[in-house]
This record gives sequence, structure tokens and C-alpha cells, in this order.
Amino acid sequence: MVLPVDEFLKLRETLPVVDVRSEGEFAEGHIRSAINIPILNNAERVAVGTDYKQKGQAEAIRTGFRLVGPRLLDIIDQAKTVTEKNEMIVHCWRGGMRSGNFCQFVGMAGVKTHQLKGGYKAYRQEALQSFKTPFKFVVLAGSTGSGKTEVLQTLAANGEQVIDLEQLASHKGSVFGGLMQKPQPTTEQFQNDLFEKILTLDPGKRVWIEDESVAVGKIFLPLDFWQTMGRSPVVALSVDKDIRIKRLVNEYGAADKNEFLEAMTGITKKLGGQHFKAAKEKLLENDMAAVMDILLTYYDKAYRNGLEKKKNRITANVVWNGTDKNKLVNELSSFQ
Repeated sequence: MVLPVDEFLKLRETLPVVDVRSEGEFAEGHIRSAINIPILNNAERVAVGTDYKQKGQAEAIRTGFRLVGPRLLDIIDQAKTVTEKNEMIVHCWRGGMRSGNFCQFVGMAGVKTHQLKGGYKAYRQEALQSFKTPFKFVVLAGSTGSGKTEVLQTLAANGEQVIDLEQLASHKGSVFGGLMQKPQPTTEQFQNDLFEKILTLDPGKRVWIEDESVAVGKIFLPLDFWQTMGRSPVVALSVDKDIRIKRLVNEYGAADKNEFLEAMTGITKKLGGQHFKAAKEKLLENDMAAVMDILLTYYDKAYRNGLEKKKNRITANVVWNGTDKNKLVNELSSFQ
């Protein structure tokens, strides 16, 4: 059976999804919860592709069968281990020869298959289309250390729709945002994960999202999505600097000092040589509060400049003490 994307998205809730592309393709980006059983591994895919270019399709097919043959039993055994019902969904890049052959092979072993029409490419097209949705975003802004992520998490816990871009990107946005984080996904994988989050949302209701630049670490937001953010109303949090310094010390105080210094070196020019030297000295003295105080001279200025460009979209300025999240969230939730 061949499944269009909409039917695939429903059926995958009850059946395993097997991605038969090479391990390299899978690592670049894959569908949520998909299991990788390559019918051609990285090296084999290169060999088949080379023969296709140099000798034509017929010879490439012969090469493919020659390479897959010795591993065929192993491929079938792997397929049998991922399904309790002897039924699965299969896809390759375009829903063509690789997934078709895989379905035939495991079918002979008694496994029922459903092939994703258009393959992973069709899924990606659906994802890219979703980024054009005119979401009713409410953009949450605030100076560095304001606790925006915690506020978003509390909003979500109180039933509000939230997209946490920094969580999806495994990065907190600033030059220090990668410290104590797991490695970032590829931009393609980030987009897939963002699409999966979008599938859970009601586009007719508001969605809270943190103010971000077009890049979060090494990841770039989809342009259509980011432009929608750039047209959306902004709620600006205001938190005292002393409170923000304490928050930042709690957040980054345990970071490796050498890694922190290396990250700080990336903003030497923006921070200014004198400020950088002073911050470095305080870091080596383990005075993280003083370090954060110095760094905020740059980050607060950058925030004010950025907020000035958004002034026509600011619908509320909210003062927060940095501790009572539930009271703040109740206030935010009351906005229309």
C-alpha cells in the first residue's frame, strides 16, 4: 500500500517507520521515531551512484543487487525485530527503488509494508509548507537573564501553546548558548523537529515563542517562519539587573572556565578590549557575578537596540520580580 503524507502521519502512531536511506542521509535529517535500516550503506550508495553516472542505470542496478545480496538476510532480520505486528511503514528519499525493493524483500519474509508516497522528500515538502502558516505568535522578549525559557515552560504547563526554539535547537541563543548543552542537530533535523511540534498546535489559537534572531547557534530558522515572528506582537519582560545576574550565575557558574573564556573571546570586539580584559580577570578569580555584570553591559545595549526596532509591535511591558512565575503567567495569559 502506498500512503500519502497525511495518511502516513496518522498511521505512524501505531506502526514503526523504517527509513531505508543510508546512515549518512539519516544523520543529516530524519522523521521523528524513524528506525534506520539502510538497504545501501554510505559506501555502497557511492558505488551505485558512480556506476549510474559512468555505466548507466542497468549496471547500477546490478551493482546494487550484488552489494545488497550478502546482507539481505541481516536486513530482513533487522526488519523483523522492529515490528511486533509484522507490519511497518517504509520510506527512502523519493519513494522509489530503494523502499520498493525493501518492501519486496521483507514482504517475502511475511512483513506487511506501507510505502510513503514521495518518500522523505514528500515529508520535507510538507514541513517546509508548514512554516508558511500564519501563526498567531506572541513573541516574548526580555534582556539576557530574564528567565524567558522558564516563563515559556510555565505557560505550557498552564495550557498555553508554546514553541521553545532553544530547546529544539539545543542552544540558548547567545555566544554562551552552547555551553553545557548537547550537540546541536543539523538545520534539517531542527526543521523536522519544529514541524513535528507544529503538528501538535492549533493554528487558530495564539502561540507563545521567544524572541530570537534568524540563527540559534549554528541553526537557521526557516525564513517564512522567522518572518511571521517578525510581524507578530511582542510582550517585553523587565527584570532588575541584580536578579538577572544571579540567574546567569546559577545558569553558567558550573560551566568549564576554559570553554566559557573561549566563548567570551567571540565577542571581544563587541564587548570592547577593556571590558573583555576585566571580565577575563574576574573569570580567572572565579567571580562569576562580576563577569556577568560586565557582560551585560554589551548584552543589555544590544537588547535595547533590538527592542527599539520592534517598538511598534510591543503590546505590553511587564515588570517581573524573577521569582513568582505563576503570578506572571496568569498575567500574561489574561492578555487578549
